[in-house]
Amino acid sequence: MNEPVIDLTAISAVVFDTDGVVTDTARGHAAAWKHVFDAFLRGRSAPFDIRGDYLRHVDGRPRLDGIRTFLAARGISVPEGSPDDAPGDPTVHGLGLAKDRVFMEQVDKYGVAAFPATVALLHELRHRGARTAAVSASLHGRRLVGSAGVMHLFDLMVDGNDAALLNLPGTPDPALFLEAARRLDLPAAKVAVVVSALPGIEAGRKGGFGMVVVVDAEGEGAHAAVPDLGALEVRGRVLPLTS
Repeated sequence: MNEPVIDLTAISAVVFDTDGVVTDTARGHAAAWKHVFDAFLRGRSAPFDIRGDYLRHVDGRPRLDGIRTFLAARGISVPEGSPDDAPGDPTVHGLGLAKDRVFMEQVDKYGVAAFPATVALLHELRHRGARTAAVSASLHGRRLVGSAGVMHLFDLMVDGNDAALLNLPGTPDPALFLEAARRLDLPAAKVAVVVSALPGIEAGRKGGFGMVVVVDAEGEGAHAAVPDLGALEVRGRVLPLTS
């Protein structure tokens, strides 16, 4: 694993996964999933593991994909249902609507915070001429980043609404990160991605990104692993692309 340094003579932009990297919402998402899944799983399977199951099956995926992936891992099948299902119905859509309701109730009650170390890094990157983008599989991605007061620190954002419109899969597929690089008009090799879980690392490697940084997680496959972004050093200034 390389030294935790972003070299801006080689990297022109940094794309940040949102949950657990920019906004302190990963714990809220995981808690909402546990609340919903544990009620559904009672009498069917063991409770939802708030760290292992969340990171392995749900984190970084569009909400409905996370439900399908997790239930498949437990050998459980439910009907797809429809967006008109009641929250909590034993369908993919019903469980998704229940999770969304629980999570947004938490957001409305407690608000959203950005990690101070991430905010400091964003200021440093922009001061040195690097471009920045945020990525989230959540349909509420823009609302959450906006609520945290850091939207102005990003040139653009790709969230779950873009994913639905363009039919982009979530991690471990690199599609969301590659769409951000495309909108930045940069090749993946000139872009670093910052993620918080193994599916994000896999997406960064599959996408051919110039650097993959993982925060507060096992770093197998990443170029650098840091406990928080305060440990990530930035060197140099962005140099113009050469033909």
